[in-house]
Amino acid sequence: MGKIVSNFFISLDGVVESPDQWHFPYFNDEMGAAIGAGVQNAAAFLMGRKLYEEWSAYWPTADADEDFAKFINNARKYVVSDTLEKADWNNTTIVSGDVTAKLRELKEQTDGDIQMSGSATTVRRLLADGLLDELNLLLHPIAVGRGRRLFEDTPTHPLKLVKSETFQTGVLNLTYVPAAG
Repeated sequence: MGKIVSNFFISLDGVVESPDQWHFPYFNDEMGAAIGAGVQNAAAFLMGRKLYEEWSAYWPTADADEDFAKFINNARKYVVSDTLEKADWNNTTIVSGDVTAKLRELKEQTDGDIQMSGSATTVRRLLADGLLDELNLLLHPIAVGRGRRLFEDTPTHPLKLVKSETFQTGVLNLTYVPAAG
C-alpha cells in the first residue's frame, strides 16, 4: 500500500507561495540530497490543478538532462481537479468526483510513495480527509511577509514530528505525520 507524502518549501511565517522568489539562496547539496531521496521513493506524483497547469507548461520542454525533468516527465501523475477537462502531459490522470474514495483506492493500488510538491489547497483537503501520511517541510530561515500560507483558515490537525535535520544554511528539514487522535 502506498502513502501520500507532501513536500513544501516554507518560510518561518508559513508562506509557501512563490518560493522561486525567496528559496534559492538557501539551496545547497544537503537540500538537493533530501529532495533527491524523496524522488527515489516516488511511485507517482499528485498535484492540484494550478500546479499541474504551471508544471505542464514548463517541464515537458525543460532540459532533458536535468534529473527532475526526467523524473517528472515520465512519472505517473494524478491531478486533483473538478474543473480541469483535459490533461495532455505524459502519464497524467485527472482525479475528480469522489476524490477521497479515488485517492484511497490509488493508495491501495500503489507500491511506494505518492509524492506531492506544493498544492497547499490539496494538502489541506488530504489532511481533512485523513489521506495525508507524511508532511515534509523545508523550513527556511526567512520571514517573507506576504503570500499564501500552507494553513489558512483550516481546522486543527495535530501532527507528530518524526524526523528533523538542520542544514548548514539554517534550513530545517522537518517530517511530520498525523498524530493519533
